[in-house]
Amino acid sequence: MNNQDFTTTIVVNSTPEAAYQAINNVRGWWLGQIEGPTDQLNDEFSYRNHGIHYSKHRITELVPGKKVAWLTTDSSLEFVEDKNEWTGTSITFDIAGAGNQTEIRFTHHGLVPSCPCFGPCSGGWMHFINSSLQSFIDTGKGKPM
Repeated sequence: MNNQDFTTTIVVNSTPEAAYQAINNVRGWWLGQIEGPTDQLNDEFSYRNHGIHYSKHRITELVPGKKVAWLTTDSSLEFVEDKNEWTGTSITFDIAGAGNQTEIRFTHHGLVPSCPCFGPCSGGWMHFINSSLQSFIDTGKGKPM
């Protein structure tokens, strides 16, 4: 298996355009302090959960109703030895209509099973994507924790 990047897929009761807008409203579904704009190409924003996680992301691709991509330009994960493990990784949200619903495939490229943070990070993403983002899109209210 060549592609071991962490991936999870959700199906939401929304249009691809509404899902795209919700993904770009990072403050609505991701727990922590978020600084900077999160919805324009080449914008940079930081995410901080004090004492646990810091990461800075540049928005590298925005295709309305189809795709959102971020490049992690800096990181500090306090719970693993290599604190910069996320630096240089990328995150994509691939969006596709599926009848009256929308499928979102989330991939954290570079977050692979051999990474020390794979367990806690993939668990965190499962919550934020499969619970919080899904709820945010379907109901307008995320479940950051």
